[in-house]
Amino acid sequence: MSAPTRAVIGAGQWGTTLALHLARKGPVALLARNEAQAAELGAQRENRRYLAGHVLPAEIEISADPASIAAASELVIFAVPAAAMRESARRVASSVHPSAVVLSVAKGIEQGTLARMTQILAAEIPLADDRVAAMSGPNLALEIARGLPVGSVVAAEVEEVAVRVQDVLGTRTFRLYRNRDVIGVELCGALKNIVAIAAGAADALGFGDNGKAGLMTRGLAEMTRLGIAAGANPITFAGLAGIGDVIATCGSALSRNHQLGFELGKGRAWAEIEGTLPGVAEGAYTADAALEMARRHGVEMPIAEEVHNVLFEGKSVQRALIDLLSREQKDELADFESWLSKLLAQAAASMAERS
Repeated sequence: MSAPTRAVIGAGQWGTTLALHLARKGPVALLARNEAQAAELGAQRENRRYLAGHVLPAEIEISADPASIAAASELVIFAVPAAAMRESARRVASSVHPSAVVLSVAKGIEQGTLARMTQILAAEIPLADDRVAAMSGPNLALEIARGLPVGSVVAAEVEEVAVRVQDVLGTRTFRLYRNRDVIGVELCGALKNIVAIAAGAADALGFGDNGKAGLMTRGLAEMTRLGIAAGANPITFAGLAGIGDVIATCGSALSRNHQLGFELGKGRAWAEIEGTLPGVAEGAYTADAALEMARRHGVEMPIAEEVHNVLFEGKSVQRALIDLLSREQKDELADFESWLSKLLAQAAASMAERS
């Protein structure tokens, strides 16, 4: 078998799923967290903890040695939790092929720095800083592992980089669309997880479809407000990375963030739930970073505030939802004029830059 020209960093549910997907097209290197995990996956040829029931074919070369990804000249995918992104990038930086595209599929914001995942990758792997991309969208791993159809967005400032990701990762059932709005695509992926926690809690309390639809829609509105303030294109939030992912993550029991919210709605505490989930519920680790970003931009995010209160302040889900329902009823399009003016300013700046 030829040396793998594609690699996946991280052997959790998402990373294993993407390795399985890539293996359908040829050899791929899968970098495990440590030697023990690599040995277990190699011996069992199955990720029994995160992706039970799916055989890992011979095309997946499993290792814990960063040097194993050195031949990956086409694509290196970082499928690690957001909190581990910087450490993972440093771990493999010297082994990344000089011509490889580096792709983040993590959905989060770094605590403290408020850095997006592509910003971390560009900083820690400077030789690839002009070949960094992000992928986001309705990506429920268990469905992708089964070969079910999916649509996602790959964002890169240089269109050629996004095209390369499409060529390597895309298939008839794994459809990838390009978008140059890296900020918007990454913020969509990070922020929708917070809304999904609230949606799961609403489901546990029997909130009803009408109430849940309202919660999701207002969640999308606060996601968009913050995105625009941070320099994103609001139209991105109406696409696959935005509303598409909101629908999937808020509506599916396969979503870890929805599962977390559902358990919170049953009266369990975050400390009790955290270690029982089948992977990382990124929304719990993103909420505070999102709220800090919102404060810096002067943006109101009431749903995120209540998710924080339930997770970390001991507030009951019932009380949080009551407080959301008690908020002032106002003009739905109250922010439209400010959104439009910012969008027009961005468009004018973009045109001036191109000319």
